[in-house]
Amino acid sequence: MKERPKIDLGMTGYDELFMNDQERAENRLPKIYDIPLSEIDDFPDHPFKVKDDEDMLQLVESVRERGIITPITLRQKEDGRYEIVSGHRRRRACEIAGLEAIPAEIKELSRDEAIILMVESNLQRSVILPSEKAFSYKMRLEALNRQGQRTDLTSDPLGGKFAGQETAAIVGRDGGDSQTQVRRYIRLTELIPELLDMVDEGRIALRPAVELSYLNDIEQQDLVEEIGLTLATPSHAQAIKMRNFSKEGKLTPEVIESIMSEEKPNQREKINIRYEDARRYIPSSVPYEKTGEFVLKALEYYHRHLERQRDDAR
Repeated sequence: MKERPKIDLGMTGYDELFMNDQERAENRLPKIYDIPLSEIDDFPDHPFKVKDDEDMLQLVESVRERGIITPITLRQKEDGRYEIVSGHRRRRACEIAGLEAIPAEIKELSRDEAIILMVESNLQRSVILPSEKAFSYKMRLEALNRQGQRTDLTSDPLGGKFAGQETAAIVGRDGGDSQTQVRRYIRLTELIPELLDMVDEGRIALRPAVELSYLNDIEQQDLVEEIGLTLATPSHAQAIKMRNFSKEGKLTPEVIESIMSEEKPNQREKINIRYEDARRYIPSSVPYEKTGEFVLKALEYYHRHLERQRDDAR
């Protein structure tokens, strides 16, 4: 198979000798190409989710009416195909809209340069899930460390020194997070998918999630099963207890059950119902955090139904 020639990304300095000022300025503008969607691949291990949700439908409608206003950014791979650096949602919108090509700027980037640019561009989104921050921060941190880490005794285990600064602090700058918060987010990458989904859904807060990330996979899976039985997630204090028991090698399913059964502040005795069992009777439009409210309304409705039955029987 004949290898495709690489796109010429600009003219040489020698060519510019024969240009006037306007031509030189125009030559420095980004060159935009129409690239077939069939020749574009996703960024490897892309940490940001692309969902076919309401926002996507609005983007598709915009693409159909006005086309792509902002070109996506690609890098050309050694095999001649292209890899998205910025613009996964726009590419997906074009696919749904039935377009065959998309306007793109082609940049010459190394793998690490592409990772850094990919993370920076996606951190501008209005809504970013904890899992997206976790994996994107980790990818960018590793890329920055490969570019300029100085390994010494003062280097941080979650980020070395880069131009005299802690790499974790540089990583968090665009996302508005401190280096401590960056470390917390990166710890989330140690969670099994079921627990990480609960963090994204808001069922488990960041601080307890960080503590749970120190449990091994078997212990985390045991916790997921207990959460399914009790319809409750661990508080920060409970998560710390589990981490301490895990450190001692004593975090058994029985210990997890005992910790989870402890009464939390302002928490009264509750009835345990498996969430999976209750979910089949609850409309999909009801979010998890509204489950208790929906169940109470359903019980109230059923109570009124029983009262009407008693009245009719009299």
